[in-house]
Amino acid sequence: MAYVFEVAAQLNAGPAPVVIKARGNAIAKAVDVAEVVRRRLMVGQVSVGAITIGTERLVNKDGRETNVSAITIPMSRTGPAPAAAPAIPPPG
Repeated sequence: MAYVFEVAAQLNAGPAPVVIKARGNAIAKAVDVAEVVRRRLMVGQVSVGAITIGTERLVNKDGRETNVSAITIPMSRTGPAPAAAPAIPPPG
């Protein structure tokens, strides 16, 4: 859930798109984060852009090159920006 809240905070912070990137076994978590933000936390307020998949060549612990799957999920805010909290005057 930490990733979900971080993505939501970045979407609320400004108009720039947020890009979720993952490789290997983390791809499932990246998809879950994007879906929770889109379907539960910010319903009707975000859109998912063109998802990019590919393969990256990495060097593993043994020094050999290996192929690792990768995904990029861009998300943009489409709904209204959250209203700013009203300022609370100091007591006195």
